[in-house]
Amino acid sequence: MKLPFLHAAPERTLRKPAPTNMPNLERSNVAALYRAARFGGDFFDFKAVEKHLVFVMMDIAGRRDEALDIAAAAQECFHQGAGKLFGDCCINEAEALSTLSIALNRNIMETADGVRHSPAFVACYDEAIGTLFYVNAGHTPGLVRDEQGVTLLEANGIPFGLFSHSTHDAKACVLQPGAAVLLASRGVLESRSRKHDFGLERLRETVANARFKDASELCSRVLTAVQEFTNNNPGQNDVTTLALMRSAAMATRAGLN
Repeated sequence: MKLPFLHAAPERTLRKPAPTNMPNLERSNVAALYRAARFGGDFFDFKAVEKHLVFVMMDIAGRRDEALDIAAAAQECFHQGAGKLFGDCCINEAEALSTLSIALNRNIMETADGVRHSPAFVACYDEAIGTLFYVNAGHTPGLVRDEQGVTLLEANGIPFGLFSHSTHDAKACVLQPGAAVLLASRGVLESRSRKHDFGLERLRETVANARFKDASELCSRVLTAVQEFTNNNPGQNDVTTLALMRSAAMATRAGLN
């Protein structure tokens, strides 16, 4: 006879996040591209709510199946939270984004049943006026390319999944007509050629010198630069890019510049 406490607990079915639906915007365009091989827990998603586009890019540490399960839970939390927090026309974007970040952080820890290192970049964008509020929770810097050059949106908080009571204050920037913001995963920076990493400075130069007409071309230019740098050798981590570009022509027709 086997005692009750000796029975093994049933294994929980691990999930995967649902496919990302790319939003259609009137005055901007977005894209997300990655190499065919997927090794880890890179995750991104979008949620269009009223006049805002809310988006997230996250790198969840650990085994791929576990990381994807955590990403599936985070995806549900992201969609539900963004829908509630940004549905009010009179919201405070910075406060709403900080609240969403708290929810995502706690959701990751609850799903992982403990600590799970998860750098993330969470943002909301108002395409009518070009404002971008963001929380960079230990993620690689975002890069804003405009007429003045390339500006870094550096980390302003610790990664998600480490402390249940950590908070993150949102920062803000404005995308001028024709400007673009690029997010790149850690795998982009750590892509290697012999003894050298692709690195942040090379990524910055790539974005500064790239010629592109939309967000998809910007992502493609970066991935091409990584492939050329590594001689097309696959790395040991996900290589993911996400870009948002404000259309100069659309902004002009709308009388916004």
